[in-house]
Amino acid sequence: MKKVVGFGDYILRLSPEGYLKFIQADKFVTFYTGAEANVCTSLSYMGVPTQFVTRLPRNAIAECALTTLKKYGVGTDHIAYGGERLGIFFAEKGASQRPSKIVYDRKNSSFCTSSPEDYNWKEILKDAGYFHFTGITAALGENLADICLDACKTAKELGVTVSCDLNYRKNLWTKAEAKQTMEKLLEYVDVLIANEEDAADVLDIHASNTDVISGKLDKKGYIEVADKISKKYNIKDVAITLRKSISASDNDWSALLYRDGKAHFSKEYHIHIVDRVGGGDSFGAGLIYALNSGFDAQQTVEYAAAASCLKQTIELDVNLSKPADILALVGGDGSGRVQR
Repeated sequence: MKKVVGFGDYILRLSPEGYLKFIQADKFVTFYTGAEANVCTSLSYMGVPTQFVTRLPRNAIAECALTTLKKYGVGTDHIAYGGERLGIFFAEKGASQRPSKIVYDRKNSSFCTSSPEDYNWKEILKDAGYFHFTGITAALGENLADICLDACKTAKELGVTVSCDLNYRKNLWTKAEAKQTMEKLLEYVDVLIANEEDAADVLDIHASNTDVISGKLDKKGYIEVADKISKKYNIKDVAITLRKSISASDNDWSALLYRDGKAHFSKEYHIHIVDRVGGGDSFGAGLIYALNSGFDAQQTVEYAAAASCLKQTIELDVNLSKPADILALVGGDGSGRVQR
């Protein structure tokens, strides 16, 4: 199994217990997280060698963050140090018709103040099979976008497969800024992950006959979107997650993988959600695992969709499911019966 390198911010999640609103909370549950870190952690739990690359301050909180990575076997050999703080976000879990809420406090974090000198990409990527980053990282500042570009160029020179999740966040940058930056990076991307909103907001490519608010999805529209992305940016594998949001508690979930002019749809899962945060990251991890394992296109999208389905039944941001668990769901065992 080829090593996977992820590059991104590592931040502290603080959440009220259960389904309490922020205003009700007198204590918070802690967890260390980040889009690319979640991908690496999920992959490591599946048995894939990983290295997570970020920049941390030298303090006791960063030591706790490192302990979490090491607990799950994620490599930390190339983490840079500097700056003064770890970023934070607050997550309030929604239920039924009440949506979840996220509040960020990550400005001037150690990672956000990274410089190109912090990362020796030829050394970091010299024995890697995959390099993974997201649009969140590129959105954290012009310096981070430039560092991502350096990493992608080095990956191409070394023959490393580059995967990217568009992950558009309107609180970090405008649609115009995202499009301008991400189009430069997509030149080096082999595997692209998106959802219907990302494709529209970042690439200005829209799915016809689709309304994410009402939960109306049209498969033909998504095939068109994937085809346009594949051809315009010369990307081999385009994966699009398809979520029908019935409520904050119940979603229908499936995915599309577009390769060589053909669309492959996974089965659809009805999920009663425990924690939605990290659902996209778990899909990315599942996709990379399947590609790394040599699965065919249909097997790949089925595995990735099932991995993400299971994650959304797990508290906090990371999919702690083994390949056997995921393959059992792919095979049709979704009863949830007690295992004795």
